[in-house]
Amino acid sequence: MENCLFCRIVNKEIPSEFIYENDDVVAFNDISPQAPVHIVIIPKSHISTPYEIDTSNSDIAGKLIQAAAEIAKKNKLSGYRLVMNCNEIAGQTVFHLHLHLLSGRQMQWPPG
Repeated sequence: MENCLFCRIVNKEIPSEFIYENDDVVAFNDISPQAPVHIVIIPKSHISTPYEIDTSNSDIAGKLIQAAAEIAKKNKLSGYRLVMNCNEIAGQTVFHLHLHLLSGRQMQWPPG
């Protein structure tokens, strides 16, 4: 998608320092962190929301979680929270599937 912020980051049209990359996924630090560690993990292919995940593309959800685990191990994170928002009502602001990895502080429930 040509106007998608995250597609433009994947295509290196917008500079970003990838802290993780493989054939399917990239990850970078969030520009507005909600925790001391706040990493955004995105697929290289465009899927707008989790609502669009189906049998043809569901493998990407596992790849995002696997990337999160690899990032956590590499950075010796003792615990972390994974968050994926679906649509504006749930807090999604960039309409490209993404997973937030948050760590570095005690997490609360409900989130806050």
